[in-house]
Amino acid sequence: MDVRRAIGALGRALIISGVLILLFVVYQLWGTGLVEGRSQDRLTKSFNERLAAPPPPSRLGTAVPAPPPAPEGEAVALIKIPKIGVEKAVVEGVGLPELKKGPGHFPTTPMPGQPGNAAMAGHRTTYGAPFFRLDEVEAGDPILVTTRQGAFRYEVAERKVVSPDETEVLDATDDNRLTLSTCEPRFSAARRLIVVAMLKGEAAQPPPEQPAQPAAPPQSLAESEGAGLSGESAANGPAIAWGVAAALVGILIWLVGRFWRRWPAYLLGTPVFLVVLFFFFENFSRLLPANY
Repeated sequence: MDVRRAIGALGRALIISGVLILLFVVYQLWGTGLVEGRSQDRLTKSFNERLAAPPPPSRLGTAVPAPPPAPEGEAVALIKIPKIGVEKAVVEGVGLPELKKGPGHFPTTPMPGQPGNAAMAGHRTTYGAPFFRLDEVEAGDPILVTTRQGAFRYEVAERKVVSPDETEVLDATDDNRLTLSTCEPRFSAARRLIVVAMLKGEAAQPPPEQPAQPAAPPQSLAESEGAGLSGESAANGPAIAWGVAAALVGILIWLVGRFWRRWPAYLLGTPVFLVVLFFFFENFSRLLPANY
């Protein structure tokens, strides 16, 4: 009898573990999109408000001067890729917190529309997956970008796959291009899918020249993207707290169901449990390696 009870308990534990893993996968693929969606609504509204404000006067006639560098996480552009249905606000920065909000602009590269190689990164499978279908764009497809300096049209010129150690795609160029980076293949961060598009028309006014800085050692794409391959240690405390809270809510539901009525207890308690579980997943995912 004891062996049968132990086997039954082990079976229930495995079933519960399997359900939790399945729910976490659902959260990663769809729940993170809710987080990104809220951020996109706020970012798009704030960017459009700044876009409506009159630009400061320029010393170069009608050319709109380059705005000062934006803080990381702030919207700096809107990108539209009609071929794959992308229409997103772009934030400054490509670290984990920034890419949860949407595509991010590499701060070390020019802004879109300015002379040189403007570069962006975006998630492929989570947090709205803005670049999920990036592999479908072809030569000649338009990519439209709006910044505070104006609206710019790029056309796709090249699509390729590189390793995270190939940094050349972020190098400065003599032509005016937009470089988009995301994970390849889907659901993996083993390689990077790169799409290069060329600017059509005149480039915007570049920012004022800055004093020369010592050259930094080359970084891999993963390092440049702020991948944080060890996750965010600051999430340890919140993840543990929400995990304990989820376990306590689950135990409470089980106790109420045992001493009162099972199905009413489950019906009333499950929504509360799922909300607490959502916050646990949100913090737990910050501990995992970056996945673009």
